Amino acid sequence: MAKPKRGDVVELVVDDLAFGGDGVGRAGGYVVFVRGGLPGDRLRVRMTEARARFGRAVVEAVLTPSPDRVEAPCPYFGRCGGCRLQHLAYPAQLALKERQVRETLTRLGGLPPFELRPIVPAPAPYGYRNKMEFTVGAGPAPYLGLHEAERYDVVLDIERCLLQSETMNALLAELQHQVRQRGLSVWDPATERGLLRFVAVREGQRTGEAMVNVVASAADVETLVPVAEALRARVPATTSVVLNVNDTKSSVAVGSEEHLLLGRDHITERLADVAFRVSAASFFQTNTVQAERLFALVAEACALTGGETVLDLYAGTGAISLLLARRARHVYGIELAPAAVADAVRNAQANAITNCTFLTGEVRHALPTLAADGVRPEVVVADPPRAGFHPKALGALAGLGPARIVYVSCNPSTLARDLGDLCRQGYRLDWVQPVDMFPQTPHIEAVARLTRA
Repeated sequence: MAKPKRGDVVELVVDDLAFGGDGVGRAGGYVVFVRGGLPGDRLRVRMTEARARFGRAVVEAVLTPSPDRVEAPCPYFGRCGGCRLQHLAYPAQLALKERQVRETLTRLGGLPPFELRPIVPAPAPYGYRNKMEFTVGAGPAPYLGLHEAERYDVVLDIERCLLQSETMNALLAELQHQVRQRGLSVWDPATERGLLRFVAVREGQRTGEAMVNVVASAADVETLVPVAEALRARVPATTSVVLNVNDTKSSVAVGSEEHLLLGRDHITERLADVAFRVSAASFFQTNTVQAERLFALVAEACALTGGETVLDLYAGTGAISLLLARRARHVYGIELAPAAVADAVRNAQANAITNCTFLTGEVRHALPTLAADGVRPEVVVADPPRAGFHPKALGALAGLGPARIVYVSCNPSTLARDLGDLCRQGYRLDWVQPVDMFPQTPHIEAVARLTRA
């Protein structure tokens, strides 16, 4: 069979899923990535791209469905760029993610045999997100929405999202109503005119407090205060409504200045026995319930007895540091973003935790400095970004020689690379535990524990 060309319609069987959630099939040996395809599907597809080694296609017809194919409950599925796996039964999602972790670590890491623990499922595959960000679209009437799949320039009108709670959906609905009823203007990037740009909705799932962050092009407090009052009238849980001003060309949902429209400038959330102050610009784990489970796994892996010095690398707003502090002698948290460090310090003070020190800086520079100051950690916890460790940071970590390293990862590929490097520098991989933090999406979280050999 000749290699298919763009626009050709071919039949194929999907036998795997790629990391982004696309099905992987073959047309006469030629690899084709199919958006919406599932392992076990026999499909008729139309080629949208044909490169030398692989192509991409969209589904024209499902000829024989996969036994794991289900009806996606969301009316926007397939058009919205958020969820990619709603049409895959949840047990099959879990099996897929667990297998991807195993295969990636084995193939890319060159690791000796290790224990892969069964993936931790989410108790709620829907309604789990405590934060959602919506773009304000113009249209015939203004609306709030999410970007279409593969189209950042197109915003899909969303009435409700199944990944957020009913409280957050009620806030979304009232915002839609207020924007339309009041005829508020929408930012146009071409003309650089209009007021509304983005809206972020947050909820403390343990406290019931809700926040709305309106991102606009100007500090038009007078126009937006009545909107905030209407939100609280409709949703009494509304504890905070703030306005962030972004008057730049940059299409980001953060601002250079913030104005309080209603209530206070933050909400609170709890993880285990620690309370966290969450402001509009704060990073906080998006799935509260699974974050508690993830951090419990981290605590188990640390095996603290109370006398250890702990380093928390890429500490963010200090969640792991503060949750471990009551089990350790002292915790040092290292984080690059000054705003996150400020949040971490505030959270420590609010919880009367005095044995945490938070440092601003890059891990690769901070580790040698701590070593020079005589800090000798028994345990190191690391939760790096998707790119994983900088090579110099990983070398500095191995040079410190902690007895245990607990690595939290959101990217199996860079996890495999870094675990392989640590094993070559004198560490043994004890176990890896996948955690499903984001059901209906291809994202995979994992915790790995290493001990010094």
